[in-house]
Amino acid sequence: MATPKALETLVIIITIALAALLAFRADLTRAQGGKVLAFFALFLFPSLALWTGFSEQMERSKSTEFCLSCHVMTDFGRSLHVDDKSYLPAAHFQNNLVPNAHACYTCHSDYTMFGGVRAKLHGVRHLYVNYLGRIPKPEDIKLYQPYNNRECLHCHAGARSYLEASAHHKRPDILAQADANRLSCMANDCHDIVHNVADLKDATFWKEPK
Repeated sequence: MATPKALETLVIIITIALAALLAFRADLTRAQGGKVLAFFALFLFPSLALWTGFSEQMERSKSTEFCLSCHVMTDFGRSLHVDDKSYLPAAHFQNNLVPNAHACYTCHSDYTMFGGVRAKLHGVRHLYVNYLGRIPKPEDIKLYQPYNNRECLHCHAGARSYLEASAHHKRPDILAQADANRLSCMANDCHDIVHNVADLKDATFWKEPK
């Protein structure tokens, strides 16, 4: 089966070939078949090439490799290897609780280009800042809004380890409050140690086996 990249390349080659043919043989468009060929060459195939390219790059943007390709995100990638179980992203990453190849997207599925209109505008702003603006320090990067428990619950909801955890029964309403997103999973005394990139200079790191 052809890969999306191979399909995109094939569509681009066909588009260029047909466009070149029409450029050198413009007289072909005088006939009905030539007009159909021009429609394919100048509209349908370019649109298909644009769509396949967009789809492939959107899928690629879900990868951990893509998320960490910006220099400013390097420390966030390093935080996934902190040898400390209290670091929530590290514990998930090192124990395969999230797919490592899509770790960032799994926990931030509502962020920038994958979120609503406002989140997409933030994504456009990130592009501007990355290429034309002043890139902030890693420790100054914050979420635009409080972390939504939905990102935790799409894996943990209904799991025995979540429902029976003793910490989730310190008060009778904790689970109900968390499920309704009224009590953040990232609240103090819960899972409040996340990436903590400002503290990495004092951290020790787990070395992933080769």
